Amino acid sequence: QVQLVESGGGLVQAGGSLRLSCAPSGRTFSGGAMGWFRQAPGKEREFVAAISWSNGITNVADSVKCRFTISRDRVKNTVYLQMNSLKPEDTAVYYCAAATTSQPLSVQWKYDYWGQGTQVSVSS
Repeated sequence: QVQLVESGGGLVQAGGSLRLSCAPSGRTFSGGAMGWFRQAPGKEREFVAAISWSNGITNVADSVKCRFTISRDRVKNTVYLQMNSLKPEDTAVYYCAAATTSQPLSVQWKYDYWGQGTQVSVSS
């Protein structure tokens, strides 16, 4: 079983930045792809960004493309989501997910493992 541990969430003012981190633990994760999704209050969970672990190819949602960057550190076995120019509408619980498929897909059902989520709150 692979556990995903997220960190880096918090409260920030609009225009500020946060960096989320996600590190797999437990059974060695050699996959695949890792992604970030978010769920705002009263809304469905939506795709934010994904990255192929092997070749670093990324896929970023249009709504955040100019502000968010996903990256991975293969030595530290960690994936990051750098979030800049944050807006109140970015407020959500952010989830890290891991997939055995190598393509950085945006579809949730392709992901096999999920973290518990980390809260990001952006004040106006």
